[in-house]
Amino acid sequence: MAQPLTIEDLRILAKRRVPRMFYDYADSGAWTEGTYRANETDFAGIKLRQRVAVDMTNRTLESTMVGQTVAMPVALAPTGLTGMQHADGEILAAKAAAKAGVPFTLSTMSICSIEDVANHTGSPFWFQLYVMKDRDFIARLIQRAKTAGCSALVLTLDLQVLGQRHKDIRNGLSAPPKPTLANLINLAFKPRWCLKMLDTPRRGFGNIVGHVSGVADMSSLSSWTASQFDPALSWDDVKWIKDQWGGKLIIKGILDPEDAELAAQSGADALIVSNHGGRQLDGALSSIAALPAIVDQVGNRIEVLFDGGIRSGQDVIKALALGAHGTFIGRAFLYGLGAMGEKGVTLALDIIRKELDITMALCGLRDVKDVDQRILLGGREEAVRRLSL
Repeated sequence: MAQPLTIEDLRILAKRRVPRMFYDYADSGAWTEGTYRANETDFAGIKLRQRVAVDMTNRTLESTMVGQTVAMPVALAPTGLTGMQHADGEILAAKAAAKAGVPFTLSTMSICSIEDVANHTGSPFWFQLYVMKDRDFIARLIQRAKTAGCSALVLTLDLQVLGQRHKDIRNGLSAPPKPTLANLINLAFKPRWCLKMLDTPRRGFGNIVGHVSGVADMSSLSSWTASQFDPALSWDDVKWIKDQWGGKLIIKGILDPEDAELAAQSGADALIVSNHGGRQLDGALSSIAALPAIVDQVGNRIEVLFDGGIRSGQDVIKALALGAHGTFIGRAFLYGLGAMGEKGVTLALDIIRKELDITMALCGLRDVKDVDQRILLGGREEAVRRLSL
């Protein structure tokens, strides 16, 4: 097999190796999937300025994200069921991120628990929190993250109710997969995945099973999570969580300048411009189209990070040029994980790093911290115009 050269190469390989329900879980959006597709395709309308005969030596991609030094301004986004893309997926992704010098963010809905990841990695990671009605459980979850040494809390606000994802419903998504005839037939064609999964005990939601009263198996967990996401979530709850946590707080799921303003006023250290990968409100703006207005509103008062649709280093540099301080990749690293395990996550990060470095050089810059609207053809105004078409 030839070495994958792009994130798309990894996606194709992951589709061959990961069971359909888990591949579809990662690679899908809500309803018509219009916003999911726009997250990726809207980047293409942003054009770059090529520069020549400038000094391109001694380049550096080193930056910071929420005060943490990073080898490049890219973090691994929180993704649910990562451990179902590949056995022990969260542990493997965290290891790859640590070796690459970038942050890893563990989802509340992970397969490997907070403690599992902490015990198998030598670097602090970030923890992503969903707000549920059971506040005692949330308080314990926050304490577990503190005990594990997590260096930032990523609070997701855009999942008060679950957007309908048709593929998950049709596939009967569950973790582990239910032994239906269709699933058994599909698994028979994924021997690599099955052998790895048989070799690990981590097949359920590790942060929840055994930590919530009355939840002992996957059937009761399914009903519990369906009833626990809190539609009454408010900015008062954000304050309570901030007080409980006491450390670096990042608010994820901001897509509107008014909400960005409230995030800035909340005292959070950073916000993430994100539409949950197009998995919540179909018909909403792509993340990259939403970014400029949010930067204009609060960019001088809170660190603005970006998530949604990044499939290359060029996408990273375009987000930076429009004002993002750093970026997240979700599907890009999941494709690598599903395709090749830890090695695939490392390869995904290497692909993005190389593309980012070469693009920066060809735009005439040597330090990623200097990236701004100068590298955009027609400047920021033209890029915004193209995004609004």
